[in-house]
Order: sequence, then C-alpha cells, then structure tokens
Amino acid sequence: MSVRLLTSAAALALSAGVASAEYSLTILHTNDFHARFEPISKYDSGCSAEDDAEGKCFGGSARLMTAINEAKARSNNWVLVDGGDQFQGTLFYTYYKGKLAAEMMNQMGYTAMTVGNHEFDDGPEVLRGFMDAIDFPILMSNADVSREPLLADVLQKSTVIEQGGEKIGLIGLTPQNTDELASPGPNITFTDPSDAVQDEVDKLTEMGVNKIIVLSHSGYGVDQMVAKNTTGVDVIVGGHSNTYLANDDENADGPYPTVVNGVQIVQAYAYGKYLGELNVTFDDEGTVTEASGNPIVMDASVTADEAVAARIAEAAKPLEEIRSKVVAETAEAIEGDRSVCRAMECPMGNLIADAMLARVKDQGIEVAIQNGGGIRASIDAGEVTMGEVLTVLPFQNTLSTFQVSGATLLEALENGVSEVEEGAGRFPQVAGLTFAFDASKPAGERVSDVMVGGAALEMDKTYGVVSNNYVRNGGDGYAMFRDAENAYDYGPDLADVMAEYLAAQGPFKPYTDGRITVK
Repeated sequence: MSVRLLTSAAALALSAGVASAEYSLTILHTNDFHARFEPISKYDSGCSAEDDAEGKCFGGSARLMTAINEAKARSNNWVLVDGGDQFQGTLFYTYYKGKLAAEMMNQMGYTAMTVGNHEFDDGPEVLRGFMDAIDFPILMSNADVSREPLLADVLQKSTVIEQGGEKIGLIGLTPQNTDELASPGPNITFTDPSDAVQDEVDKLTEMGVNKIIVLSHSGYGVDQMVAKNTTGVDVIVGGHSNTYLANDDENADGPYPTVVNGVQIVQAYAYGKYLGELNVTFDDEGTVTEASGNPIVMDASVTADEAVAARIAEAAKPLEEIRSKVVAETAEAIEGDRSVCRAMECPMGNLIADAMLARVKDQGIEVAIQNGGGIRASIDAGEVTMGEVLTVLPFQNTLSTFQVSGATLLEALENGVSEVEEGAGRFPQVAGLTFAFDASKPAGERVSDVMVGGAALEMDKTYGVVSNNYVRNGGDGYAMFRDAENAYDYGPDLADVMAEYLAAQGPFKPYTDGRITVK
C-alpha cells in the first residue's frame, strides 16, 4: 500500500497540535548488518567487483543509501530504525570497530536502533565509543547498566520522538543471554524481555504516548512471545534470528508483517540484503488499523550511491593487502549457512573442526567443538582469499585446549543441541567424535550414541578438547568448560588455523561424513 498523504486539513490539525483521526507512518528498517559495507554474494560473503558489474551481488552501504533515500521520498512521514548487530562480521569491523558504522548510519539518517549482542563483542568501551559518535539514540530496556560506569545514565531503555506531529515511543531489546553470547562484562545484568517491555510501555502510556515501536534484537520467536505477553505495543522491528519475512516469496520464514496479539512484527533478514518498508496507519487512539509492506531486495536494480561507494572504497584500502591474499582453493562451494550449521552437521563446520583438531593433535587432544554461531558465511568455489576466511570466522577467536571428563563432554553436547529448534548458535560442529540427537526429547536428554575415536564415551575418563576461547570461557551456554583443567586460551587465531589447513589440502572438496545423526 502507498502511504496515505495527509490532507491539508489534517496537516493543519497536526500543526495546531490536535490529533488527526488517522496517522500514517512508514517504518524503514534494517537488522544484523554485520559490517557488510561492501556488496555481498549470494552466500552473504564477499562479492568481487567483476561479479558486481555483472549484477550478481547484493547489498552494500552504497545501494542501501539509494534505497533509503528513495523510500523516504515515497513517504511524507517516516522513521529509519535498526534491529541491532551493526558490529562484527568483516575486516571493516576488525579495523574500524564501530567508527565506520556510526559514520554510515549518521549519513543515512537513522532515527534509532537497539543494542544487539554483538555490540558488546569488545566490551562496554567500544559500545560507548559508538554511542558517542552516533546522532541518534541506541536503546536497551531489558538490562540493568547502573553498575557499569561507561553506560550508566547514558544508555536509555526507551525514548520518545515527535514525528509528523505525533509522539512515538521507541523501546530497545537485546537477548536476555547476551552475557553468554558476547562480552558485556560483569557489571550488566540482563532481564526478561516481556517484563522489561511492559514496564517501558506503562511509563510511555502514562506520558500520553499511544504509538509504541519495540526495536528488538531478540529473535523472531521471542518477538512473538513479547507480543503475546504484553499490552500496548504496536510494532516490533526484529533482529538476531536473521528472519526473512515477505509476502511474495515462498522461501520466506513468515508473512510481512507477522501479526500476533494485534502487534505487527517485521524483520528483514540480514547483511543489508534487504531494506524493510512497513506502512502503518493508526487511529486516534493509537490502534493500528492498517499495516502492509515488504522487504526491498538490494540487488542490481538498486543503483549504488556514488559518494558512499567512493567512501567505502577509501575505507577499504587499508584492508586490501590482508584480504586479497589467496590462501587456498576449493573445488566446490563450502556450505556455511546458519540454517544448516546451527541444525546439523555442515561442511563448513567439519572443515573448521577438523582444522582445529589437526592443529593440536600432537598435544593429546582428541575432540574438537566449534559453535555453529561462530560460522558466519559460506565460501564459493574457486580461489579462497583471506578476506573470505575472515568473513566466515570474523571474531578473532583463538584456539583453546583443555581437559574435561566424559560426563562434562556429554553435558556440553546436550547444551549444544538444547536450543536447536530456535536456531541457536550453540549447536556443536565436531571432530574426533560422533553423536546422535533427538530434538523431540526434552533439552538435556537429547544426545545419544556418543563415540570418541570409535569408542563409546566414558563418563569418568578425561578427554582432551580443542575449541575457541569464546566457547571455552562459557560462551553460547558452555559454562561447563569454564572450570576445565589445563586450559590454554591463547592459541593461534582460528581464521589462520582454517586458512593454513585449507591451503594444505590442495583443491579442497567439502564433505559431510555422518559424524552427527539427527534422529
């Protein structure tokens, strides 16, 4: 639907401070951009200039700028918001941290965003630097930051903006388990999303605000739960689960918007591949009477903004020497998509786990575990550059070796498959062991048939394990590894380990071999 133009009478009413009987708003939105300032391939990884010229690429800040400006021009009344996770994902973040994201978002004219878990990857310090650089509020309602001096009295739970003569309340949400997913430090406590949202809705309602948008980096499932468990929310702009909602694509994860308890829920996949555009009409009581729209794909039909393209090219110069280096060759595309690597054995997971184990096999290590959430992209066939490897493994995690009992290993595997139906990043990609799991059983009782080196797992036996320092220190729910014996977290960068292993294979042929059985 096109946004309804305000009549001159309505415009006069608004200017006089009298509420119009009908108020239309275009909500433009992005989420999980993950530093994809340059165009991406169909695998969400880097896309060459040649492929871009042939129309094979998507996204990138230059296309996004054009699409945003065109969408603003279509509407007489708009906001531009982000569902979190601007940070992390490419060398741009490794090199610039939040500075380039702040520059681009300011230039695009964002109204507000929520804090994603990856905004905490480098602790409160980098988040605070980003906050100081942006021209708009970043919000997080479901956390107590009062004991964190860098964020206390600075990071707001919600805010009120005036748009087109009406007040709109904006509330931020971040994952409740951000302390497991990132590095927020010991001074921040995360709380229940529904309770936090309702508390802010009640405050906003007391202030006379009856149009409320939640910016939620909590996942499609949590968004639906929050919609069901709260009153007074009109729209939830989501993120975190990289959910593709659309009305004209049979591959979509759900309708755009998804309506639960009268709440309009939207999300626009990830990586700048789409710009979400939701047109909402409110009545005088702040109730949504009409909502429609669709994500706009950032393909070759969207012309890149020349000034932004030039700025990104300039920003890329310091990175070029690192990422253009060809490190290996693969005979076929290596599947690393989150929909596979967070649910079952995947070729990229096997490659990474095997590379980890090969690196430390002479140290008495028998088992490798890589969290599926740490695998961020696929790689296409042909030459493999270091830039591609770093897009798959962008977190600068180091190899960690340690020793645990068989019982602890089983507990770790149970944790790994405990949230598989939610697509959680804790799913374990493994080497040196095989196991089966049954997701129809209760969490904690799903894993069976665990074999290490061809022998049945022994509960009281000690096993040598290699993982990454994030998992070893309790990330993604692997708290059972925090007290492991003989832990060493300062091995080589995981991306370097993968690159060197790939290089040693000759033309690499991706594989799965049945090490994980889904019952």
